[in-house]
Amino acid sequence: MAEDDSYESMLCVKPEVHVYKIPPRASNRGYRAADWKLDEPAWSGRMKITAKGKKAFIKLEDRNTGELFAQAPVEEYPGTIVEAVTDSSRYFVIRIEDGNGRHAFIGLGFADRGDSFDFNVALQDHFKWVKQEGELAKLEANPSTQPKLDLSFKEGQTIKISIGQNIKKKDGGGAKARPTPGGLLPPPPSGAKVGGVTPPPGGHQPVPAAQATAATLLDFGSPCPATQPSADLWGDFTAAGPNSNKDAVKSGWVQFS
Repeated sequence: MAEDDSYESMLCVKPEVHVYKIPPRASNRGYRAADWKLDEPAWSGRMKITAKGKKAFIKLEDRNTGELFAQAPVEEYPGTIVEAVTDSSRYFVIRIEDGNGRHAFIGLGFADRGDSFDFNVALQDHFKWVKQEGELAKLEANPSTQPKLDLSFKEGQTIKISIGQNIKKKDGGGAKARPTPGGLLPPPPSGAKVGGVTPPPGGHQPVPAAQATAATLLDFGSPCPATQPSADLWGDFTAAGPNSNKDAVKSGWVQFS
């Protein structure tokens, strides 16, 4: 990715910071904020952290007019440009430059501990991004020489895929009859034989001869037609003739004289 040095992004803004004059460091043990005159800051105003390309800038400006008071270019963090004191998390020592080659070390303090935390995180995130960009650039410039995994088919190589061999074929046929609630069988369709006998047309059932005879004998109140000689089921016992005995034997009845 091409580096755009003309674009300046905003990383952090704090409306109130304090600047202190610090005494020269007597040893390499680090700076202590307790050695400063914390109740007499040399300057107070607004702080902004901006980024242009890989470099970050700590800018101290007038909170009303925006006039630049001092600026500290930061090329790495942590480093010699921004250094935390040994006795507090709200104070730092920064190295400012005037653009003409001159520089000085000043004390920078925040009124709130949360503001100093944001200041620290903003610088850390920016230079973490710079490190990641540098690693990606190295990978693009020097691609890996290790062979990549080749999953392509070689010449003459084939592959066999078996689909559906273990799938059972469903039995054909119509749908099963739905069971009737209560265990009863459904009625037979119209015109079907029941027990091998075809029912008579019209839905009338035949009446057995014995039932018809019994009904005729018991029905004394209903008139019988006089013109039907076959209605007399007992035969003609009053008539006598030369073949009367033979007829009686054939009919199963004994003639009494």
